[in-house]
Amino acid sequence: MTTMQGTPKRPRRAPTPEERKQCPERSRRLLLEAAMDEFSEKGFAGARVQDIADRAGLNKQLITYYFGGKEGLYRELGREWLRHEATFNDPAVPFEELVVRYLREAFDDPRGIRLAIWQALTGEVADEPREDLSDMRRRQAAGELADDLDPAAVLLMCYAMVSAPATMPHAVRQIFGTEPDSPEFRERWEEQLRRIVRHLAA
Repeated sequence: MTTMQGTPKRPRRAPTPEERKQCPERSRRLLLEAAMDEFSEKGFAGARVQDIADRAGLNKQLITYYFGGKEGLYRELGREWLRHEATFNDPAVPFEELVVRYLREAFDDPRGIRLAIWQALTGEVADEPREDLSDMRRRQAAGELADDLDPAAVLLMCYAMVSAPATMPHAVRQIFGTEPDSPEFRERWEEQLRRIVRHLAA
């Protein structure tokens, strides 16, 4: 077949098996990234399926196809976080280093912290299992935490210290006189966080 100018029209190339495999994976990834943006900005209730699809540049029907709908997409983000968390949450590292790893994650991508705040403020968290404190108790027995400290209270305190720059940027500006995402503040906060955690030891 030729075009009006007489140039042969190239036949449409069939996708390879590898390309067929990558296309759904790419679409899923784009939707997950877009959903993380929307949910962290607006919460579950405020995020619209159409806005997620538009941000991903895909048809909104793919959200139902891949995830079973908006709630399925939301829950998949939670599973994605657990899989990622498993790559750096190492019980063998000192507690100080573990807390700093979480801090760096929050600095590098504060969307997860913001999403958690939305969940807490709007009651969007459902069927959450109780926090397993066995690792905290093991660390206390090993001397990483003083005997008179409550492991649950220490864990909650660490949550707050890690999330503060993302959840209270105005307080960072008021107290430190700098932007919470500046290299200077990141370095200072990490160093102070290390010192604070060291003081918790027996």
